[in-house]
Amino acid sequence: MTTQPPQPPYGGAAQPQPMTPADEKLWATLVHVGGLFFSFFPALIGYLVLRDRGPFIRAHTATALNFQITLAIAGLVGSVLVVIGIGILILIAVWVVSLVFSIIAAVKANQGQWYTYPLTITFVS
Repeated sequence: MTTQPPQPPYGGAAQPQPMTPADEKLWATLVHVGGLFFSFFPALIGYLVLRDRGPFIRAHTATALNFQITLAIAGLVGSVLVVIGIGILILIAVWVVSLVFSIIAAVKANQGQWYTYPLTITFVS
């Protein structure tokens, strides 16, 4: 006779299993790199889906989400200010900052190190 794993009670969800350190590093790296191509969506999805799977992945997804939201706000401001000319410089700066700091964060995550982006507004923690 085989035994089945315990089922969650009615109306409750099963607790997520913690990730291995290697998996946490992989997903944290992917979330940071995904921000280069898809704005804040990879960080948002990663935060909502993976935040309960370990402290390392939670910290990296929250950090990436805060950074991408901050960049989205800066990009919106730059788009509005294109009318007076300075917006183009702001949009170029946003692109360069996104590229440089996302790569740095991805490398740090892949090495298993904690990282926080500079000049980031904290929206989620």
